[in-house]
Amino acid sequence: MPEETLEEKYRRATTIVCKQGMLPFPVNDTSISIIKNVVGAEEDELDFIAAFRDKGSKTMEELQASSDFSAERIQQLATSLAGKGLIFNQPSSAGLMVYRLLPLMNVGLMEYKFMGKLKWDENERILAHLFQKLMDQVRDQVQTNYDQLVPMLQSAPPVDRTVPIRNTEEGDAIRIIPLDRNVALPEEFVLPSQSVDEIIDKFDDIAVGYCFCRQRRAVLGEPCTFDAPTRTCFTFGKSARHTTAQGFAEMISKEEARRIMQEAEDAGLVHKAFHPNSKVSRPETSICNCCKDCCDTLRLWRDGAFPLINSTYYLSVINEELCIGCGICVERCPTDAIILNEDGKAQRDENSCFGCGICARFCPEEAVSLKEGLRRVSVLPPRMR
Repeated sequence: MPEETLEEKYRRATTIVCKQGMLPFPVNDTSISIIKNVVGAEEDELDFIAAFRDKGSKTMEELQASSDFSAERIQQLATSLAGKGLIFNQPSSAGLMVYRLLPLMNVGLMEYKFMGKLKWDENERILAHLFQKLMDQVRDQVQTNYDQLVPMLQSAPPVDRTVPIRNTEEGDAIRIIPLDRNVALPEEFVLPSQSVDEIIDKFDDIAVGYCFCRQRRAVLGEPCTFDAPTRTCFTFGKSARHTTAQGFAEMISKEEARRIMQEAEDAGLVHKAFHPNSKVSRPETSICNCCKDCCDTLRLWRDGAFPLINSTYYLSVINEELCIGCGICVERCPTDAIILNEDGKAQRDENSCFGCGICARFCPEEAVSLKEGLRRVSVLPPRMR
């Protein structure tokens, strides 16, 4: 059997990486160019990626069985690819080391490549444009096959979970409307932490890096129009240990974490928590603080590439008697879920609201409350054609 060429190894490695994560990505010239840019001509690293062809997470013993590498070489290759954003190599709470091949994005290569301090060099610019080109190609594919893809898009699991802001701009507590206790919840349902303070309190290891969305857009020559702070990307526990080990983030104290979270709230950013495999019953791995302008999740939805799928425990409720129709909530709502109706009052679309509390925080009349109740928000991408 003839030996594989370098080009064949790039395609094989790209095919395996593109299968990782919740959403598969196309194997094309763009995705292959991303792997070329990141891995370079390191053939052993490409061969190591091939060892994950049948399963995305493997122990050392499994990798030895699926590759020709020794344990020492596997450790070297995993360390190198972890630094490049393609391998997660932190031991479990039980001490078992499981090597996981990361996806192209959400959460994977793209996020880690733009989460640390940037060099602002040509290579980063090329990579930013390649990722943008890939997302544009995914959008075109979705739009071309829109009707056929609707069932899959509607059934996809939530990408993240919204953690609401709890106070108004003046520091007063946002009014919470309790859940009707007659509403049944699944017996196995465990209510996840409903404030960033609760999440911070749960973890000893907390790390912060730079917002990969705002940094990547800045590299593309599109700085955030809201001038939002960038050092706002949090990881916790095992994920915090990973991001700091690779230089993507740095460990901080609980007090510093609270200060940065407050800065994010003051800027009108949305707290979005991520859980392993989108299971909100499991501890959070990270929190993004997202702006309406740069957030890839929101942009990909607005641009017609992916649905907006979110888990939340809140829904905004507007008191029309108190509303003065100032339009602040309309302008700030990250999902464009609020309009001014014919009477000049704010009106919220329940299907698009993911309960972030931004409208309640900045309402000058405190006319917005948050109503409890587990919800899955799913909004299809707009049809562009």
